[in-house]
Amino acid sequence: MTKKGTGIFLDAIDEKRFPSPFSITSQRLADFLALTKPRLNLLVVVTAAVGYYLGAGSALNLANLAGAVIGIALVAGGAAGLNQVYERETDSLMWRTRTRPLAANRITPTDAVIFSSGLAILGLGLVAAASNLLAAFLALLTLVSYNAVYTPMKRRSQLATLVGAVPGALPPMIGWVAAQGALTREAWALFAIVFVWQIPHFMAIAWLYRDDFGRAGFPLLPVVEPDGTSTARQAVLFSLMLLPVSLAPYYLRLSGAAYAVGAIAGALALLMLAVAFALNRTDERARRLFVGSITYLPFLWIMLIADRLR
Repeated sequence: MTKKGTGIFLDAIDEKRFPSPFSITSQRLADFLALTKPRLNLLVVVTAAVGYYLGAGSALNLANLAGAVIGIALVAGGAAGLNQVYERETDSLMWRTRTRPLAANRITPTDAVIFSSGLAILGLGLVAAASNLLAAFLALLTLVSYNAVYTPMKRRSQLATLVGAVPGALPPMIGWVAAQGALTREAWALFAIVFVWQIPHFMAIAWLYRDDFGRAGFPLLPVVEPDGTSTARQAVLFSLMLLPVSLAPYYLRLSGAAYAVGAIAGALALLMLAVAFALNRTDERARRLFVGSITYLPFLWIMLIADRLR
């Protein structure tokens, strides 16, 4: 009886001191997956796929679409991992990012660099093989501008928000170029929509997490101007810009009247949320603007695709 009880006790001790290799592998896999910011990069995948679909038209090749989009997703995941290597110290200071694998010291910077660089290189090769070199070049431009320009700039200038909107707006352009093989006006229209949309979206995030950003030393508008006047002004201005910009696909005959009506309705709804936040700069209104912004872009893509299917 005693021996049996002691055996169970020792088994429990051994399990705590020497975890199962399966649990270690599972945690490591989860941490490396977290490096790629999968929830954030889901938007990259969707916008790239929309760009490819619109660019391909009736000549859509599902295998090439899958190859190009997976490649873009790998590049985006690699870029996210390299970003976390650079920002591991500031991530550890912020409440919402302190549990990230590098910030919490669950992955070493060396392992993260090897993993993320490998993903990016593999992704660039896949984009080139599945589509063309111009699309691969734009994917490389996304990687470099995000990590070598935007990321270091975040701690130095408020203009980093605008600079960071460039790599954030490239995925639909890359998708279009992957299908078309050319950088046309339609590609620039898709780029412009996502570029302008990002500003009210990010202003809402910056306001909601202003204490976190301030603690980490990021000079964002809500940090350097705590009353929120400039933050709200930016949100309203760029939401207003979405009205004409979102109609570009209609003017370029990429879509029809049904899309135009939906685009106007969506932009007006987002503008109303931005104005409401400007009139009363509370966390609740910023949260509504954030939710509205993450609803707006999928709504616009659905309207654009539905209009093309008619």
